Amino acid sequence: MENQPENNIDLSYERHGKGAPLVLIHGFPLDLSIWDNVVPLLENDFDLIVPDLRGFGESSTVDAPYTMLDFAHDIAGLLDHLGVEKAAFAGHSMGGYVALAFAKEYPGRVSGLALVSSQAAADAPERKAGRYKTARDVAEKGVDVVANAMTPKLSANEKVQEFTNLLMKAQSREGVVGALKAMAEREDSTSVLSQFTFPVVLIHGDADALIPMDRAREIKSILPAAQWIRLKKAGHMPMLEFPEKTAEALKLLK
Repeated sequence: MENQPENNIDLSYERHGKGAPLVLIHGFPLDLSIWDNVVPLLENDFDLIVPDLRGFGESSTVDAPYTMLDFAHDIAGLLDHLGVEKAAFAGHSMGGYVALAFAKEYPGRVSGLALVSSQAAADAPERKAGRYKTARDVAEKGVDVVANAMTPKLSANEKVQEFTNLLMKAQSREGVVGALKAMAEREDSTSVLSQFTFPVVLIHGDADALIPMDRAREIKSILPAAQWIRLKKAGHMPMLEFPEKTAEALKLLK
């Protein structure tokens, strides 16, 4: 685990393996440890760069509003520090939003993109309002509000539920609130998908209770060349539920 100041953020990250660079970006409200079961399966194929997003894990945050593009700028700064000009990106859930923001801002630095249990669409108005309400609840009552509500929706696997519940409760109140507001304000990325010239892989469980598999189907309709990996009986956490299948799908980015 290393820390590197990026854009006034002390960004924590791990680096493993050898090969072409692949950035693994965790979802909300989690940290880089969700990739722990996948990293050993990929480190012979990729130079894995695994950050904690600002406000999560061991990374710091700022007491001011920020956006998905700010998350992306953090990652760009980390890559600059590591001397990595171009990489593939795999983003889980909110991490997919960050990866999409990066791809829009720095298309020349992207060699491939995997969206894991994610989507390109922005929030509908009611969903946006719900995020702000949740942010107020977390600010007042703590992170347990989100952790307990999300746990059964992340996976039907009891071990995954136990792991993710503890992981979510370990996150900072400031990071969770900041990310909720950033997700609420994120731009719709659907219109830029057709501009992507790099390989795209869609990894989605058919039992995802948070982001339905229809979101992957919508992206596939815009990007017919995208490779769509449907994971049977997987929920929102395929890297924990089916790490081997998730790793094999990510190898399509080689």
